[in-house]
Amino acid sequence: MIDQYEFGRIVIDGKEFTQDLIVFPDKVKENWWRDQGHLLQVDDLNEVFFSKPEKLIVGTGFSGLMEVTDAVRRKVAELGIELIEKGSKEACAAYNEEKGKAVLAIHLTC
Repeated sequence: MIDQYEFGRIVIDGKEFTQDLIVFPDKVKENWWRDQGHLLQVDDLNEVFFSKPEKLIVGTGFSGLMEVTDAVRRKVAELGIELIEKGSKEACAAYNEEKGKAVLAIHLTC
């Protein structure tokens, strides 16, 4: 459960994080780095694809500056995963609504 999100900071189940991360139903992958900071590519999500979630929610940043590539969109469609792209604040709310049925990949700044 995401308790709070603000620019550069997220609190999940009472624990604070200040770097981008991926939230799985059963764990948090801290310090998530992408090959190109504001460009989300297929290789950045290999661990997500391996886990085969029903939904992937991408938090594109406080101002929505992280871009999701068409290759990512094609890959999630190929795997039958529903992709939801939202600004990070809205992505946190969407993740909480899913109650363990989704993975959240979130950019905390920009």
